[in-house]
Amino acid sequence: MWLIFAATVFAIGYEATGLGRRIALLLVKWLGQRTLGLSYAVAVADLVLAPFMPSNTARSGGTIYPVLKNIQPLYGSLPGQSSRKIGSYLMWTGFAITNVTSSMFLTALAPNLLAIEIVQKVARVDITWTAWTLGFLPVGLLLFAAIPLIIYILYPPEIKRGAKVVHWAKNQLASFGRISRREVTMAILALLALGGWIKGGRWIAPVTVALIVISLMLLTKVITWNDIAANKQAWGVLVWFATLVTMADALNSVGFLKWFADRTTACLANVPHVALIIGLVAVFFYIHYLFASSTAHTAAVLPVFLTAVLTAKGLAIRAVTLILMYSLGLFGVISPYATGPAPMWYRSGYIPTKDFWRMGFITGFIFVLVLLAVGLPWVLHFAK
Repeated sequence: MWLIFAATVFAIGYEATGLGRRIALLLVKWLGQRTLGLSYAVAVADLVLAPFMPSNTARSGGTIYPVLKNIQPLYGSLPGQSSRKIGSYLMWTGFAITNVTSSMFLTALAPNLLAIEIVQKVARVDITWTAWTLGFLPVGLLLFAAIPLIIYILYPPEIKRGAKVVHWAKNQLASFGRISRREVTMAILALLALGGWIKGGRWIAPVTVALIVISLMLLTKVITWNDIAANKQAWGVLVWFATLVTMADALNSVGFLKWFADRTTACLANVPHVALIIGLVAVFFYIHYLFASSTAHTAAVLPVFLTAVLTAKGLAIRAVTLILMYSLGLFGVISPYATGPAPMWYRSGYIPTKDFWRMGFITGFIFVLVLLAVGLPWVLHFAK
């Protein structure tokens, strides 16, 4: 829980120093000559920030979206009749990509951290930062490379290229001035945290790494204690998530999970393993239409599905557990309320309601297909 809190504080550093916005603008400047290149600039900006920002609302809605919403008007693309010029394509690509990056790293989405805590308590499976990343690597790379291009075909922009956005990004960067000491310090500390999470697991706990980096952020004045104290979201998340983990553990303590397991064992006994896994993942993914919070979905549904997995004899529990957890970021694409930043992208006015639901279903189907066709065989081999 303290790791979730600490990672939320990292987002304060990106926002307070302006480093996140500078990274996004630099990528727009370098890749913005063509509309497709611009979409990849948005994707790379999200990818660069993802390991350090577990709030996809802060990353996507607070950093990427403010940059992107200023680009479309440069091409005369405004919400409404002119949205399809370039705005609809860029907005949907930006939203879809943040759901991919949310599953690429353990620290890219707060419910990911909640999930590994639940998995440890219910299934007694430990997942490290590195194991999470390597397990999702083939799916993540494929979706990251293909989604902007697929959307370019399915939801094409009318404007294919233009140099206006490059000049705009240059002007924005010029107004920022030279990179500040605080930005450099924030970048170094972020890399230090990432290195500690990847390589330091044998000697120091990830949460200790995060708390050390936060202490250094305070000592170097990247952020102030008042910034942390005033961050109601971070403190709220700390208390809320700790409560959810306790409640999930209580399901096991009071015997609910055993009760559920006893009544599902007979139903699952004769189901082939491949069909069982596909069914579990598909139901776990699409039941998210009933949820407006990935956190609530994780706390309420994941323990029950883990119990179902545990009842199936001979099933690769670690592999199936990973596949279920990788859904937590991906299923955020399916509806205008499925994940934190979704309402912001929806309210932009560039993606009509009908298109949002249609593209959400299509993109979500692609995500599930790749997760099962590419991710499942890889994880079954990787998790042996």
